[in-house]
Amino acid sequence: MKERESPKWHPMTDGVKWTEYCADTLEKLWNRIPSLLGHIIATVIIFAFGATLKGEWILIMVHFLKQMGRSVYVGESEGIADTNENLTLPLSWEDLSLERLYLKDWPSFWLYSAIGSYTMYFLLGGFIHWYFYVRRRHKAHEWKIQPDKFLPPHLELDEIFWGSLTLLICSAITGTIACYAANNGPWLKIYYDWNEYGWWWFFLQIPAIFIYQDYATYWLHRIYHFPFLYKRFHKLHHKYKQPTAFSVTAIHPVEIVHIQITTLLMPIFLVPLHWAPFYGVALYAYYHAILDHSGVAFKAFWWQPWQPDAAFHDNHHQYFHVNFGFNIKYWDKIHKTERRKDRVYREDTFYGTGKSLDEVPEDVLRSEIEERKSENPLAYKDNRNKYELTENDLQIRNRKVN
Repeated sequence: MKERESPKWHPMTDGVKWTEYCADTLEKLWNRIPSLLGHIIATVIIFAFGATLKGEWILIMVHFLKQMGRSVYVGESEGIADTNENLTLPLSWEDLSLERLYLKDWPSFWLYSAIGSYTMYFLLGGFIHWYFYVRRRHKAHEWKIQPDKFLPPHLELDEIFWGSLTLLICSAITGTIACYAANNGPWLKIYYDWNEYGWWWFFLQIPAIFIYQDYATYWLHRIYHFPFLYKRFHKLHHKYKQPTAFSVTAIHPVEIVHIQITTLLMPIFLVPLHWAPFYGVALYAYYHAILDHSGVAFKAFWWQPWQPDAAFHDNHHQYFHVNFGFNIKYWDKIHKTERRKDRVYREDTFYGTGKSLDEVPEDVLRSEIEERKSENPLAYKDNRNKYELTENDLQIRNRKVN
């Protein structure tokens, strides 16, 4: 009888799952930590994971050093070339150089940005994987939004592959902007004097940035759910019906570049913004992006009336064309794309409105009843699944149809 071959080691999946090989040791160490401190550590790690995934850490470091009046030195040379001050447009081919484009030491910035992102992706991502999906897997009904469903191994590998590719692209973008800022690029609107545009604008820009980024992301996301763009680009992200923290960057390269340009680049080149509020808002969004894709039943705090629970976006992955918003739940309410109990959503039902119970065949409705049973009531307010359908709903529907 032929012996069953053991699974082959894979650098990607096993790289982020390094904690599985030392799970017993980690468990012993973790049990020595007080419960409250453990929660704080886990929260900080999730926040750090979000802050480093797309390379924002190097941008924050550059701006912080400039705020402190320090020159930013990364590469082999010391200081920024004076020739940058004399740059005029249009440029001839002879004028093109990294120094003339305010990108001196650009390879070093990109390299450090990428190294930081990949290190945190595998190191902190591995911890998050262990903290929930290894350590508490046997108690999935206590914490998981879809407790009886997990991504199959081939999709775990797939999301890590695409997530890693996206990290390379994001690191290139953030590394380039960090380099441009370090070289005192003149078209950047970021400022460092706290009161340069008045204290009123310093504080007002916080909600302004938050609303702009979230509403722009809502529409970008919704547009990528139009049939043409969905089938060619965004469908890749929806292979993961049970998302994990690694799903957050598993996005088509075209889409992630579009998102980065709209939410990260346009504001800082068009509007005077202090770096601290701008990247503070960005880190808030990235932190919640990790929570929303974690598959874990995180709930918004009392002081976040605008913030949907993690189940809101998990529903989006489970039911496709619905719940397009991220950090402000009111966009879906306003545009009537919020999930409703009396609507059925399928991958081939576009535009966020779904179909009424009367419009779908009985077999589809029965399938819908079973699908909704897979949702964990603990993921919702008052620990009750308000979307659950019953046989009584089916009978009412049949009476209407007949």
